[in-house]
Amino acid sequence: MLTSFIVPAYAQMLRALSGWLDKAEAQKPGAAAEALLAARLAPDMFPLAVQIRFVCVQAQEPIFRLRGEPVPATLDARDAEAFPGTIAEAKAQIAAAIAALDAVPADALDGAAQQPLALAMPNGMAFDLTGADYARDWSVPQFYFHLMTAYAILRNNGVDLGKPDYVPHMRSYVRQSVPA
Repeated sequence: MLTSFIVPAYAQMLRALSGWLDKAEAQKPGAAAEALLAARLAPDMFPLAVQIRFVCVQAQEPIFRLRGEPVPATLDARDAEAFPGTIAEAKAQIAAAIAALDAVPADALDGAAQQPLALAMPNGMAFDLTGADYARDWSVPQFYFHLMTAYAILRNNGVDLGKPDYVPHMRSYVRQSVPA
């Protein structure tokens, strides 16, 4: 159940994020699009580049944590201020995260639902959770926090985005009304 919930949800939202960057490039060509990577919602918040990095990290961490594997150093979000430096690099990070999700076998995370999971934070704090608790209470909220912050930064800086851009995957469910 965890695999079929997390993997497709994260992958489709990462595709949406890549689409938002496409729109940003189309609406703000050249340097104006690249400048968005430094934009912030508030002075004490990370810029768009870091939000994108965190979204990609949060999408991939459960692949490792829920299988009881160490999270690779390459996913260390603390070095995020340097990455991505360009829109092309941001899209490459997103594509790599999608590829990592696409490579997860169909039930790879499911056995972890009731397994204990220790989540250690850089500040020395640690959380003791089950895999299901981790997915519901940490992974999903963290992923969507950084995703929505990226969306808000783009909107706040004049990129014309709306609900159809946020949930483009919903188009596959559209049914034409049948006349009465």
